Amino acid sequence: MSKWYEEPGRPGSNVVYSRVRLVRNWREYPFPGKMTKEQSAEMTGRLYEGLAGIGSLDGKNFRFAYLDRMADLEKTALFERRAINRSVLKKHAASGLILSEDEREGIVLNGDDHIRIQTVDMGFCLEKLYQEANRIDDYIGGRFDYSFDEKYGFLTSFPTNVGTGLRASVVVHLPMLSRRKNFNSLVADMARFGTVIRGVYGDGGENFGSLYQVSNQKTLGQTEKEIVDLVAKTAAELDVQERKLRSDAMAQRPLGRADETYKSYGVLKYARRLTRKDAMEFLSQLMAGINDGILKSETPCSVFGLMLGVQPANLLSRAEKPLDKEELDAARAQFLRERLPQIL
Repeated sequence: MSKWYEEPGRPGSNVVYSRVRLVRNWREYPFPGKMTKEQSAEMTGRLYEGLAGIGSLDGKNFRFAYLDRMADLEKTALFERRAINRSVLKKHAASGLILSEDEREGIVLNGDDHIRIQTVDMGFCLEKLYQEANRIDDYIGGRFDYSFDEKYGFLTSFPTNVGTGLRASVVVHLPMLSRRKNFNSLVADMARFGTVIRGVYGDGGENFGSLYQVSNQKTLGQTEKEIVDLVAKTAAELDVQERKLRSDAMAQRPLGRADETYKSYGVLKYARRLTRKDAMEFLSQLMAGINDGILKSETPCSVFGLMLGVQPANLLSRAEKPLDKEELDAARAQFLRERLPQIL
């Protein structure tokens, strides 16, 4: 079965993917930070037993795994693919993962909270993802009594998640908008309306690939619909501004835009070594060129899927042996050479 990130994006839109996350806690146990190892193991096991039939919701097959028994490399690869969050990578207490075959739906058990429901898919689809997450939430809530307060809503380990426990996010590709001098002030303006915009990849001030995540700041004092609408509106505005800049650039310097796109394709198709940063930057140029109709391929291509594939842990998982930095850069180049589509 193909994974969600292997599907091509929608032409004409800079929205790469959408994600919805709901966090819940089981009233019978303390929050994970206050639990003993014995309580963690007991609770995770009971949750597994109670959720064994979750595939009946939509007929999907789910993988059940204990994250604390999983190799670090496999966990990191799952983190790179957005299946788990950073907090469970180094957790030693019992924790679990229930993940659909296509990785669109996942439940992390005993991470920061007892239950973390996630739905994710390519494109602009927050409303659909919320409905799917809500269906899973109803299934779990019908079997386990959640920690809930009539005044504050769902109780969580972190105060920022109290209330709905909902985090809606959209990742947008902004290669031109992010290079403008007023981009930081634009981000600050949108923060005043309740959204957070962060770079997805990179260190410090860098953001390899020009991917930015838009998400809500608060989960308390707003309904689920208000949160979804707020994030969707912000992402749509960023998409419109990026498309306007790229359209102007195409009108003013069409040869320059075409040159950037074809050079990026050439490097990716024929390079023998590529650093993670270089691969992400060239893939970003390729994503923009395909989206703007500059470059057409014989077969549909998920450039974002390639971006996930060039991350270190996913490359090492395919290699099935240790690789030094030079070997990893060579494996990254080979991965791209083998998977880039032929152009028309």
